[in-house]
Order: sequence, then structure tokens, then C-alpha cells
Amino acid sequence: MNIVICMDSWKGSLDALEACEAVGRGIQSVLPDAVCSFFPLADGGEGTLERMAGAGLGEVQRSTVTGPFFDGKLEAPWLYQPEDRHAFIEMAVCAGLPLLSPQQRDPMRTTTRGVGELMLEAVAKGATSITLAVGGSATVDGGCGMASALGWRFLDENGEGLQDGGGFLTSLRAIVPPENPFPAHVRVMCDVTNTLLGPKGSAPVFGPQKGATPEQVQALEAGLTCLSDQWLEALGLDVREVEGGGAAGGIAAGAIAFFQAELVPGAEAVIRMVGMEEALKTADAVVTGEGRLDGQSLDGKVVSAVLHHAERYQVPVSVIAGSCSLSEAECEEHHIQFALSANEDGLPLEDAMARASELAENAGARFAERLRKG
Repeated sequence: MNIVICMDSWKGSLDALEACEAVGRGIQSVLPDAVCSFFPLADGGEGTLERMAGAGLGEVQRSTVTGPFFDGKLEAPWLYQPEDRHAFIEMAVCAGLPLLSPQQRDPMRTTTRGVGELMLEAVAKGATSITLAVGGSATVDGGCGMASALGWRFLDENGEGLQDGGGFLTSLRAIVPPENPFPAHVRVMCDVTNTLLGPKGSAPVFGPQKGATPEQVQALEAGLTCLSDQWLEALGLDVREVEGGGAAGGIAAGAIAFFQAELVPGAEAVIRMVGMEEALKTADAVVTGEGRLDGQSLDGKVVSAVLHHAERYQVPVSVIAGSCSLSEAECEEHHIQFALSANEDGLPLEDAMARASELAENAGARFAERLRKG
């Protein structure tokens, strides 16, 4: 029996590979002859670079670039594929929330400049195409910091350049493109469908988790509105209603405006890049999951992408999560064979996270028992 195990990370307890391995140990304790293939997945957020590197999809490079704040530098990894002249950049390594303590979060000042500097490094290395993974950002600057690093200028009413950070965009009165367009094709991996502006836009939905107060959310929304007005005036582009444009503080919309980038679902892209599609052709079963699984996890995340790809090959999919609250109706609707919670005894969260590997292994064994019984 061939079983494809393709887990997302269980945040705070297991990375995606550790989750795959733990579930695999449980399965093989019951079905020792089962052939388990591991495909650790991600959805374009933190850890995506690690997934790509682990799958051998590029040579790891390291560059010193601007961090979340304009006055700080850090060393950030990125991937380069010389045969394809393709670079892979994860936004979170230089402009992500994991780099900041809760007290440091300030989307009025955080910048995406480091992302643009990594893009410059990639082009200097020879890249003609770049994939940006933009989940987990600490920013709401519409990608202006990124563009500034690549020669774009953002001016106030006096013709002076703006400071980095979403809090200064309300003073934006002019955008000046660089003399030459960016010399590489850009695509953006994102896992949300939020637009740039409005009640479900970048500032009101994601601003608070990046540290914004209610007053700052209003200021950030006003700043992104000024920016979108200038995109329309200077570039003739209206990206306000683009699905996914609000991802990562609007950097997705910015990438479209500045580089004519294409947006792609993050988890779908990772599945294709790690070669899991080929394994599905001969699979008898698929197991996927994440730390916490509910109905929302079936909307654009790793599990929904796995279900979509497995359906093409009519392979049954089961899910194992640290905590799984899918109803029978939801499982039936999405053609999920089995849905198991690793924490079946309802342990306190702290205890469950400390024992995550053991619990995932036990859940793998329970899945295998059900599989054996048909």
C-alpha cells in the first residue's frame, strides 16, 4: 500500500516534516508493509522556504538586507535555481512577524524594503524569474518599501521622499517609476483572497495582528487608499478589487502594480514544486493536516489544496490534526475519508503541544487501524 503523507506544520510544536514522520511512524506500527512517502507542505507563509530547500529545489543563498524596520539589518536566506534562473524568496525572513516580539509590532513603521533588496540580489545572481512567498508579514505598506529598494520613488506634496512604513502613505502625492522596468518575471504565492481595501481588506483584517490599534487601522486604510489612487493616476492600474491583493499588508497588490506580477495560491504552488502530483498517481491513500483543523482550513489552505489534487486521481484523503473539529457533514461535503484529532483526550493545549509528536504518532496508528478494517 502506497500512502502519501503531506502535512502542514503544527505551529509551535512540529514542523511539517516532523509531523509527516510522526504520522508515518504510527501508520507503519500497524501496517509495516505500507510505503509512506513524505511531502511536507506549506501555504506560502513562514516555513515555505524551508520546504523548498528540503525538497532540493534550489541552492540556499544568504544576503544582508533591511529587516522589518528601516534602520536594522539582518542576514536572510533565499533560494536560487541556476538551471532555471529562478529565485525563491520568503517575505517572512526579512519582514515577518516571527522577527518581532509582540511589543515591537508596529505596522505604521515596518517595511518590505528587505524583500526588494533580496530581489535585487536574485537578479544580480542571474534570476529571470522570482517567486515571492508572502505569508506571515509584519507590514502594511502596500509593497512600497520593496519597490523603493528597486528604484521607485514615493513623494509627498513638497516632492520629498516618504519614510518607509504604512503610516506615512497618507502623505503620498506622487509615484515616480524607475527608468527601466524590473528585469524578472514575478509571481506571488498567497493563501488569502482578501482585497486591498474595504471591510475585508488588508488593514482592518490583518492590521490588528500586526500590532495596529483601531486608530492605526484607520490610518493604514487611508494610506493604502492614497496609494491605490496614485497607482491609478500614475500607472493606469486599478488593483483595489483584485482577490488576494490584500495579502501581506498589500504587497500582493503592490507586486501587480510595480512588476505586473501574477498571484498564485500558495499551497497549490508548493504541491506542484515539491513533485507531490506524481506520487498521487500511484497512491492508495493520502493523509494531510495541520495543528488545528476546522471548516476555515478547507478554504484555500494546505488541506483544501491536497483535496483538490487528490480528487484528480480519485485517491481518498484523510486528515489528522492536533485539534480537529470538522463535522461529519463537512467531511462528507469535501470527500474526507477519516478525520482524526491527535488530542482525542482533550489535553490542555500546553500539554498537547509538548506531546505533539507522540500524539501525532498515535493518531497515525488509529488511522492505519481504520484503513486496515476498511
